[in-house]
Amino acid sequence: MTDLKTSLSEAVAAAFAAEGVDAALARVVASDRPDLADFQSNGALAAAKALKANPRELAAKVAERLGNDPRLSSVEVAGPGFINLKLSDAALSQRAAEVAADAVLAGASLNTPSRKVVIDYAGPNVAKPMHVGHLRSSIIGESLKRLFRFRGDIVWGDAHFGDWGFQMGLLITACGDENLAEAFMAEGDGPFPADSPVTLEDLERLYPQAAAKAKEDPAFRDRARKATAELQGGRPGYRALWAHFVAVSRTALKREFGALDVTFDLWNGESDADPLMPEMLAHLKATGLLVEDDGAQVVHVARDGETRKKKLADGSVIEAPSPPPLLVVSSEGSAMYGTTDLATILDRKKSIGPDLILYVVDERQAEHFEQVFRAAYLAGYAPEKSLEHLGFGTMNGADGKPFKTRAGGVLKLHDLITMAVDKARERLKEAKLGDDLPEAEFEDIARKVAVAALKFADLSNNRTTSYVFDLDRFMSFEGKTGPYLLYQAVRVKSLLRKAADQGVEFAPIVIAEPAERDLALTLDAFDAATADAYDKRSPNLIAEHAYRLAQSFSKFYAACPILVAPDAAAKGSRLALAAASLHQLETALNLLGIETPERM
Repeated sequence: MTDLKTSLSEAVAAAFAAEGVDAALARVVASDRPDLADFQSNGALAAAKALKANPRELAAKVAERLGNDPRLSSVEVAGPGFINLKLSDAALSQRAAEVAADAVLAGASLNTPSRKVVIDYAGPNVAKPMHVGHLRSSIIGESLKRLFRFRGDIVWGDAHFGDWGFQMGLLITACGDENLAEAFMAEGDGPFPADSPVTLEDLERLYPQAAAKAKEDPAFRDRARKATAELQGGRPGYRALWAHFVAVSRTALKREFGALDVTFDLWNGESDADPLMPEMLAHLKATGLLVEDDGAQVVHVARDGETRKKKLADGSVIEAPSPPPLLVVSSEGSAMYGTTDLATILDRKKSIGPDLILYVVDERQAEHFEQVFRAAYLAGYAPEKSLEHLGFGTMNGADGKPFKTRAGGVLKLHDLITMAVDKARERLKEAKLGDDLPEAEFEDIARKVAVAALKFADLSNNRTTSYVFDLDRFMSFEGKTGPYLLYQAVRVKSLLRKAADQGVEFAPIVIAEPAERDLALTLDAFDAATADAYDKRSPNLIAEHAYRLAQSFSKFYAACPILVAPDAAAKGSRLALAAASLHQLETALNLLGIETPERM
């Protein structure tokens, strides 16, 4: 469904072309003077310069060609050559009716052709509780998955567990030292116990202890490295114990993701790529990409001339490759993170054949992904430019540093969600919202408000920037917040219920009042917002539109009475406009991963 801005851009482009001007200069944008026009085109200035012509005269010729366009009530030339375009009420009425009738896309359009897309996000680690550092990846990835699917792509969201690295060797060794899993330590084929010898609490205790000990005790570290290599080599007891680690961790992870309304199509881990390792390593060796380097095996990914200064242990400085080689096999024989990431790309090529893979991972991993992507392109596992790292900034405390607990530790995600729900419950009671509702429904609303607050606070920021965590501000029912948007949606739902009770029916939308025009223009802008968010991988553009729509509806609601409108036609028209606004607002919020309650 083409929005008005796009269709006007095409008309202006044709008018420019008819005057012998490059149509690319005919870009139409929202007017910076909405009191004078709805849209404007400033291309005549640049075109006139190229043609050595008078820009105002050129603009006048273009304006004359547009004068008979039925969508426009006026076309005027202003200043040195700006073309101001004002839409007719009829055009806005028709467009609002199109949006209202669009039950699926609410006025947006599909991306063509459709693509196969894998989005790798969240990236939790087995045996480690999810913490605030996982929040942004989960929220942004979920939103992008919904946006890409909404635009017509076939999308797989993949959690990509960290379940195959050194932390597994640390845990196995720690369990052995504490005699927690004696039956699994024996060599041989088993059988091994079907019940897990460790609980989630055991894992959460053991891992930090083992990680700290590995830094201080070289012998322990070496044993853990050996255990990692033996696990990856297929030692049956270690594999059986590892399977319990994964199962116990996954139960807790699903709980946290469920609380955030984050879902995955694939629950794959690094280990799922393990069966492809022999094939991949053999291929890399056969093609000459895998070479030995100080006992390890690496892939050189830097191009000729790509170097940076590197300081050696003796203080001397050399020119080293940039990015550094991708470490594939350690000197101990273990697969590294880069190895499993590369094998995962090969696995996805074989099982899905994606046109695009997006990695929603902390910006600080940029170099790692540059290494992996280059290696994948060199090996032929992915077409050039089909792999993208979508880095993001950090969620910070008031001190500007990554958010931590008052005690200085990393806050568990479960505790953060609990804090948010508690605050939502408090704010709802302060505002006397939901007082008359059953307890179960009230608790459901509190959870939705909490999730909306967390998600909107994150997604309203540009993905690449950091932001300060301020739960009091996020949870406000006023201003640019998730709870404010939920309240606006609930208000429209209440209005529609009252209208139904009074027997008020929808009627053809007729745009006449300034507030109606503004709302219709905002509804029209949804198509551009979704397209831009898709192209730029930026959910904040959806968040911005949702907020503008809520504001525009609020002004319309105040200026244009609905249930007490002067006649049935006006009532029905405004009611239909309100329903279209609700549908688009809920659609936008859904793209952000935010669910709206029916009432408060």
